[in-house]
Amino acid sequence: MIRMKLQLELEYAVGDPGADFVFNIHAAQTHCQTVQDENLIISQDIPTHLHTDPATGTRCLRLHAEPGPLTLAYTATVDLNHHTADPALIPEVGVRHLPDDVVGYIFPSRYCQSDRLATLAFREFGHLWQGYSRVQAICDWVRNHVAFRSNTSNSTTSAVDTFVERVGVCRDFAHLMIALCRAVNIPARIATGTDYGADPALGPPDFHAYVEAYLGDRWYLFDPSGTAIPMGMLRLATGRDAADVAFATIFGSVQSQPPKIRAWAVQDPSRGFQLPQHSSLALSTDAPQSSGASPLMSGGHSVMAG
Repeated sequence: MIRMKLQLELEYAVGDPGADFVFNIHAAQTHCQTVQDENLIISQDIPTHLHTDPATGTRCLRLHAEPGPLTLAYTATVDLNHHTADPALIPEVGVRHLPDDVVGYIFPSRYCQSDRLATLAFREFGHLWQGYSRVQAICDWVRNHVAFRSNTSNSTTSAVDTFVERVGVCRDFAHLMIALCRAVNIPARIATGTDYGADPALGPPDFHAYVEAYLGDRWYLFDPSGTAIPMGMLRLATGRDAADVAFATIFGSVQSQPPKIRAWAVQDPSRGFQLPQHSSLALSTDAPQSSGASPLMSGGHSVMAG
């Protein structure tokens, strides 16, 4: 069992006539990730709405802020009891057998243009055994071909851009890996958390983007940037790409300060809590899913009217 403590603070100056915010800062509630306690303090006395996605456990906070300073302080205690499995025993799932809510993660998306990387993906990975090891090979390829460097990408950088420029931050590594997985029909999605275990030389603690790939009967964790310890990645949100999981989406005139983040693990063997460590086992924080599709379709191309 891993017990993680999370503290984060977001600070804004909201211009007239106010602004709308959508936040993905709450720890997700999943099959293997349990929020034991949490607290959110908002400096303005305003109404809020917290929505939970029943498919992913992502909790989305919405609010309208008045002009002036706005601060959010969120703290949580979260227990992670990972599902673990032998990677050699985890197969891929044929498209016709994918659960209905997984199918959408094999399509191209705004930042993950898998259709444009298909030739590369089949050349590099099409001949490999179709299972966990092929996804790990894609993860390793991205890590070996892209250099991690801060301030080298922006909000428009896509998987294709990262493939060309061979440099980026964690979200860029994630987008490229997701696109390559989808190009060989492996469902993949982006997940956000914190960079527990990252080298302090990379800067202060920060939000972190990683990958979940659907294999066997559930979503498994991969960290293509290699900057964090996967066993300590406390999940906040999941989606098709970064457009779905930004920690803050803002509508209005707002100035922001860098987020202040602290995440640490509780070490208490007497209570069964251990520190996260790198593992050769496959890790998942999701429940198993059963196949929900019948083999009604053939081919892999899209046909659009117009």
